[in-house]
Parts: sequence; structure tokens; C-alpha cells
Amino acid sequence: MTTKPKARKYRIPQPSGAGAERAEAARGETELSPAERIRQALGGGEDAAASRELDAIKREGLTGRQLRVARRLAQKHGLPATSDYDAVRLLRQKGIDPLQRSNLLDLVVSGKQGAREDAEGAGSSEIKLPQTLRKPGETLPAAELSPAQRREVEIGRIQRDIVRRRRRKLMALFARLAAFVLLPTLLVGYYFYRVATPMYASKSEFVILQADGQMGAVGGLLAGTQFATSQDSISVQSFLESKEAMLLLDRDAGFAAHFQQPDIDPIQRLDPDASNEEAYKTYKRMIKLGYDPTEGVIRMEVAAADPATATEFSQKLISYAEDRVNNLSEKKREDQMKDARQSFEMAQDERRKAQEDLVELQLKGAVLDPEGVIASLRGRIDQVEVQLQDKRLQLAALLDNARPNKAKVEGVQGDIERLEAVLEDLNAEMVDASNGENSLARLSVRIQMAQADLVTRDMMLQTALQQMENTRMEANRQVRYLTVSVNPVPSQEPSYPRKFENTILAFLLFAGIYLLISLTASVLREQVSS
Repeated sequence: MTTKPKARKYRIPQPSGAGAERAEAARGETELSPAERIRQALGGGEDAAASRELDAIKREGLTGRQLRVARRLAQKHGLPATSDYDAVRLLRQKGIDPLQRSNLLDLVVSGKQGAREDAEGAGSSEIKLPQTLRKPGETLPAAELSPAQRREVEIGRIQRDIVRRRRRKLMALFARLAAFVLLPTLLVGYYFYRVATPMYASKSEFVILQADGQMGAVGGLLAGTQFATSQDSISVQSFLESKEAMLLLDRDAGFAAHFQQPDIDPIQRLDPDASNEEAYKTYKRMIKLGYDPTEGVIRMEVAAADPATATEFSQKLISYAEDRVNNLSEKKREDQMKDARQSFEMAQDERRKAQEDLVELQLKGAVLDPEGVIASLRGRIDQVEVQLQDKRLQLAALLDNARPNKAKVEGVQGDIERLEAVLEDLNAEMVDASNGENSLARLSVRIQMAQADLVTRDMMLQTALQQMENTRMEANRQVRYLTVSVNPVPSQEPSYPRKFENTILAFLLFAGIYLLISLTASVLREQVSS
């Protein structure tokens, strides 16, 4: 920032007497024409050549800054220049170009010293480097300015130039803001306030409940909370946001036809030949769903150009959600009952097979109790052996007589032979019943095994039946119900568009884009300039 130099003000007293005469003489010398002053400085012989050189330098069109630099260089080198153009001439005669950059840098070192000398010379009446004076006939005479005054004039000119540049940049900034921020915001606001079709929203809320708590420790802890049905709620929300729900709503309530009406503004209106994808974009914009996991509530908002239509759309979507919940719970119940039913049917088949094997074994042996038959054979064999032993004892008693009765002895011997034959037959029958593939003993063992297998199958059948009943009860507990807590009601005032909020949002959006582009352009310009 440039600080305007401060100079003290002095009152110069009016000269009187001899002093007045000397002042008049000085003014007379000061009011000499430039040509006369050059002739006095250069002499009569060099007057014509110096005038031609000065005229040539004036025709070069040097700027005020270049002339000031030449004057400073002439002062530094001690050249007796009478004007700025004369300083340029004298410097060139000495072999110094005042327009070279190296010569300009030399002035930076002596800048402060020169400024102090100018400040000291500001109070004196002596002018070390006089300016070029015009001819009296061309302009009115003007008072000679001191270096401090000239510096103030230059500083004022620079400040005015800075003010003009700042004002120009500020006006350009306002113009860009008006073109890229204010004008688009006005267009957006005009659309929302004048063109946009009002949309009426119908709000509803519903929850998915479970019939009863789940079995088990973890299920008992989660039963009755929103976490027990969170997956079903998320599934229903995804279904309502899907294209399938949009197609069902279009089929039953004419969703696409409603937004193809000519009364709707062109931005929100669907084309008459719009595809399902375009209709689905409008569906996602008009149907808003939200699931609150802390409360387990699904909130739905349906917007349409007519309040009754919005309510109808909302009711249709709720019915679709209820059907989908029923399908989800039905599939769960079927999956749970499938394994239990298969286990029960398998147990029934195995029990029926065991029972058929037992009946076949019983029919094959033609007896109902093979062990009783074997026990009966053993009893008969025991009886025959007892009778045979008695007959043998009786024969021995008869043979102990000195003169036994021959008829009795022969009768007892015949009885013994008959009993031995009966015993052999019974033993043979017992052997047949105990040995061989079709023996009664083996048949008895097989019947016992078949009976044990039948008892096991009966127990397995009872277990499968109990498991199927428990699974059926658990499946009944898994039933889901969709309960509507807030029914959709037709709205009396439009909910969309939100004119003020949307306009402010558009303004912030355009301002942010403009700021981003401006920062990017500034960074790129800085990189290019460096």
C-alpha cells in the first residue's frame, strides 16, 4: 500500500525593497523560453545541434516514467540536464542508455537516498533538474513544482488508477455473479413459483409384526422386538422401491398415464411413449420410503398431481406389501415343515416294512409261537425217557428172578423197543426244529428280531409325529402380519415443490459451482504465470 508523503506547509513572506527587486529578477530569469535556456546552457555554437537532437528525442514518444528515470540517472551521474529530454540526450552522449533494465535496477539502490534528497530539496527554491517549459504562446504559464509535489501528483495518479482498476474488477465480478449465479437462480425460482405443477403427498406408516416369539434362548430374547422382523421389513422396503412394484401399480392404477397428463409441467411430465425405465425414474422421485430400525416402522410418502390419486397409489402399494409379507412367511413355514414331513413319511414307511416282515415270518413258520412248539417237544421227549427208564427197571427186576416169566419179559422188552422208537422220532423232530434254515429256533429268533425292529419303528414314528407337530406350531409362530399404523389421507394443500427451499438450494449450488470454477481458474492462471 502506498502512503502519501507528508510535507510541512510554510508561509513564504512577500519580499519588499531590494528583496523584491531580486525576486523580480529571478522570476524574469525563470520565465525564459526553453530555447533561450538551452542557448545559455550550451552556448551559441552548439545551439542548433542540440535543438535538433531534442526534437528527435521528443518525436520518439517517450513516456513520463521513462523521462523521470532519465532525469534520475542524469542526477546520479552528475550531468547538468536542463530538462528531461536534455537528460536523455546527455546520457546518450555519455554512452548510457536510460531505457536498459540494468540501469533501472541501479536506481533501486539509490531510491531511498534520492527520495530523501528530494524531500530536503522540496523546501528550497532551487530546482536542480528543471522541467521542459513550453512556449508562452502555447499554454498559460504555470508555477514550477518541487520533486515532493511531483511525487504527490504521481502517487495520486497511481491511487486513482488503482481505484479505477478495482472498480472495473468489482463491476466485472458483479457481472459474472449476475450471469452465472443470480440469473440461473431467478430462472429456477420462476420455475418453482410459476411453472411447476403442485404435487400432493399422502403419508402412511406400517409395521410388520410376528405372531409369537421364537423358540430358543436367542429367539426368546429377540421376540417382541423390532429385530425379530427387521429382515422382513427391509425386504418389503426393497420390494416397494423396485420396478416390479411400479409395474403392478401401473397395471392396477395407471401410474404412467397419470403423469402423462398435459396439465403437468414439461419437466415432470412423462412422454406419451415413455419407456419403463423413464417411468421408473418418475416412480422413484414420487415414492419415498424410509425404514426406522430403532422402531421397526416403515414410512411411505406418495406424491401425485391429485390428492385422491396419491391416496389410491398409497393404498395399492400397502396391499402389495401385505401380499409380499404373506408370501415371505408362507415360504418360511413351508421350508420348516418340509423336513419334518419328510422325516414322518420315512418313519411311516420303515414301520410298515418292519410290520410286513414280521407277518411274513409268522406265516412262513405256520405257527404263532415257535418257542411253545419246541417246549412241547422237549416235554414229550422227557416223558418218553421217563417211561423208557421205568420199563428198563421193570425188565431188570424180572431178569433178577431165577426163573423169570418169559411172557412178561418179552412184553417189557417190546415196550422198551417201542419207547425207544418214539424217542428217536421225537429227537429227530427236535433236531429238525433246532437246526437248518427253516428251523423253529431260527424262525423264532428272526421273529424276535422282527418284533424288536417293529417296536423301534413304532418309537421312531411317534418321535417323527411329535417333531412334525412341534414344527407346525413353530411355523404358526413364524406368521408375519402387516399392520398399518397411519392410514393414507388425502392432502388439502400441495406438499411439492418447496419453492423457497428449492430456490435457496439452487442459489447455493450455483454459487458453489462458480466458486469452484473461479478457484480452479485462479490456480491454473497462477501456475501458468509462474
